[in-house]
Amino acid sequence: MEKKYDLIGFGEAMIRFTAPDHARLEQCTHLHIAIAAAELNVTVNSSRLGHKSAWISKLVDIWSGQFIVNKGREHGVDMSGVILLPFDGKGTVRNGLCYLEVGIGPRASKQMYDRAHSAISLVQPGDFDWDKILANTKWFHTTGITTAISDNAAAEAVTSLKTAKKLGVTTSFDLNFRSTLWSSEKAKEVMNKVMPYVDVIIGNEEDFEKMLGIKAEGGTESYSDLDPESYKVVAQQVVKQFPNVQVVGTTLRHVKTALLNDWQTVMLYKNKFYASRKYENLEILDRTGGGDSFATALICCMLEGKDPHETIEFSAAYSALCHGFMGDWNWATRVEAERVMKGGSARVVR
Repeated sequence: MEKKYDLIGFGEAMIRFTAPDHARLEQCTHLHIAIAAAELNVTVNSSRLGHKSAWISKLVDIWSGQFIVNKGREHGVDMSGVILLPFDGKGTVRNGLCYLEVGIGPRASKQMYDRAHSAISLVQPGDFDWDKILANTKWFHTTGITTAISDNAAAEAVTSLKTAKKLGVTTSFDLNFRSTLWSSEKAKEVMNKVMPYVDVIIGNEEDFEKMLGIKAEGGTESYSDLDPESYKVVAQQVVKQFPNVQVVGTTLRHVKTALLNDWQTVMLYKNKFYASRKYENLEILDRTGGGDSFATALICCMLEGKDPHETIEFSAAYSALCHGFMGDWNWATRVEAERVMKGGSARVVR
């Protein structure tokens, strides 16, 4: 049966306020507005790459909720599954906010969250009819951020993943460990409930260690200078521990300065290991969203039946390009990513 959607994402969205020109927030008289939302990032990017996508969540029906819904629609995402709650004037239930300072030189970027009592964190069993929702899609994506924001949201994520697998839907989960939201111990406890229902697992070196207890050898405390081969062992451990997992995808970032990184992606696909070319001295306008762009490209290539080598190279190119745009969403086109993947230069295109 033909599915209505290629991809459905489930999670939280926040309004993102960014200090301009590498300033401290306390310096600013104005801020740039965007959206921070791991799962919505993936569905928006997927839609921009030509896939039919939808996003499921709960928001409060005030300007911030309307802004999120309308921006998703602008990029072709079906937002009709978002439950809009009335605003009570007190903020008892609210939409989350986050604040970003974009670092420069040795000063790291810093992201701060204000998300207590967000609508999706208060989700209740029965709010979403997962059987009906997931019967309409080929792929379902959620992340460790959703499981971290509250016990209610974690339980709903597990329910959605269980339902997806019951219906034969391919599932992906981006670990996305956030130390400000929960402890490593709590994360590991919840992941034991999540992982049996995941086909594709995505994360970086810190995620695997803090959430699955699987550590890469040869890393540093800052999770830098890692040999891609060390992740072959990590990925194999993941598959050994969770035999249902078919693909393990990882981004490797070596931070030279806040605005100059090396970037590479690796993947264990059906027990074979693939590594992309390394993007050395990648200049960065805004690094947030790079991991979600990698997840997007990996998912889209698998939906399209691309071979693993093309999948990892396209995913690396597409996610590298994301670093050149302000905001979490990737404005790079498929043609641009394919050109970069094939070694195209940055000469002016006329």
